[in-house]
Amino acid sequence: MHISLQEREVAILCGKSGTIAIAKTLGKFFYIDSQNDEFIIFTDQDDILVASAFGIGEKIRRGLKCTLFQIRELDAPLIVLPKGHPASPRLKNVISIGPRIRLSCQVQPGTHPEQDILCCTDEFHGLEILAEPHGAEIKGFKGDTRLEKL
Repeated sequence: MHISLQEREVAILCGKSGTIAIAKTLGKFFYIDSQNDEFIIFTDQDDILVASAFGIGEKIRRGLKCTLFQIRELDAPLIVLPKGHPASPRLKNVISIGPRIRLSCQVQPGTHPEQDILCCTDEFHGLEILAEPHGAEIKGFKGDTRLEKL
């Protein structure tokens, strides 16, 4: 499924137990900070930010928009927790950045510095989101998921 995305638009996939938000990186660079290291990801104009939340509803959609805004517009760093960190189960949303993001329910939230995999709820497991000029391609899209744009 192809979705078009303008520079300031956010696409939202609304499931039954989780929500996914997609936005363009606008070619910015992003800081990734872990317990032992800090590095920078440089992106192309068409690359994407994908945020995953473990809940549904208006409050979750607003939270995802705020997360994307903080990372892209306020230059907030992405924080990577060590595996087994006690805060991981309490995370309400997580984010990955790049040209290709794979969604998996088999990874621990917030613990993956590699930016091509993102934790999600079961219903989004196996989705792959690919950056495209002026949009994104969602592979494995299921018909019982609703798409919105903000």
